[in-house]
Amino acid sequence: MLKLATTRSLGRGLQRAQQGIVLIVALIMLAALTIAGVVLVRSTDISNIIAGNLAFKQGATHAGDIAVERAVAWLQTNSGAFLYDPRTANGYRPDGNNPLRSPAAGQSWDAYWATLPANVIWVLPDADTDFANTGNRVSLIIDRMCANTGNPNSGANCTASTVASIAGQSGEEGGEISIKAPSAVYYRVTARIAGPRNTVSYVQAMVTL
Repeated sequence: MLKLATTRSLGRGLQRAQQGIVLIVALIMLAALTIAGVVLVRSTDISNIIAGNLAFKQGATHAGDIAVERAVAWLQTNSGAFLYDPRTANGYRPDGNNPLRSPAAGQSWDAYWATLPANVIWVLPDADTDFANTGNRVSLIIDRMCANTGNPNSGANCTASTVASIAGQSGEEGGEISIKAPSAVYYRVTARIAGPRNTVSYVQAMVTL
């Protein structure tokens, strides 16, 4: 009888020990599930932030394209002698090949932009229908790619497209009169877009007129 009682007592002790182990395992599993849930939530938040930033970046680039179109339209409207001189209200300089009109070596466009006086930058109105209520603030500068002001065909030393050469006498078209056409002058348009969440984007285009 004494032996039987001892066996029963050991069995009860094993059951209590097993119940304690199950509780510990359950707590460990619960902690692991909690950590996994937190990681999943964080991952979802980060994905949403990245997607939002990409959307803002694309919106800023689109606003920059519109700014370039505005600049081209302004150049076309004011072609001729009007463009021989600076037009600061529209951020225009006819001597864009001047080193002071570009960032210095190792200087970013954002750092360079901060050095420009406010009165030489063309700031498009926030109420512009193409980017109203988008949070994008658009500004731009226009540079004629010449070393000097004045007539691009007389002393301004401009970067221009090449002029067709006269055909050589040994060629099939030798001796014929070449077609005379004025070379086109290059203009550089640089737009800066400051958008939501500290988004800053630059769009640059070269056009000829």
